[in-house]
Amino acid sequence: MAAPRKYPDELRERAVRLAVDARKDPATRPGALARVAGQLGINPETLRNWVTQAEIDGRTRPGTTTDEAKRIAELERENRELRRANDILKTASAFFAQAELDRRLK
Repeated sequence: MAAPRKYPDELRERAVRLAVDARKDPATRPGALARVAGQLGINPETLRNWVTQAEIDGRTRPGTTTDEAKRIAELERENRELRRANDILKTASAFFAQAELDRRLK
């Protein structure tokens, strides 16, 4: 279960949009993230992370997109569950094989 978000999605989208627009203009590029973050009351590092992820999701920067990360997490979770089920089946198989051997020896 995901932790509650500190900032609403609308603020996040607006902040990213403002930061990206400010970074496009060479005159406002230096310090754009810190300036926008200060205006909106957001930690500059948080805004930098949001902008980076938005660029990755927009395919303008290399990296794992949000959708890909969710899919990977789902596959890893499924893989863990399948490995656990496989271990249980191996243990049960060994138990019943041993029980069959004990029965035959009597």
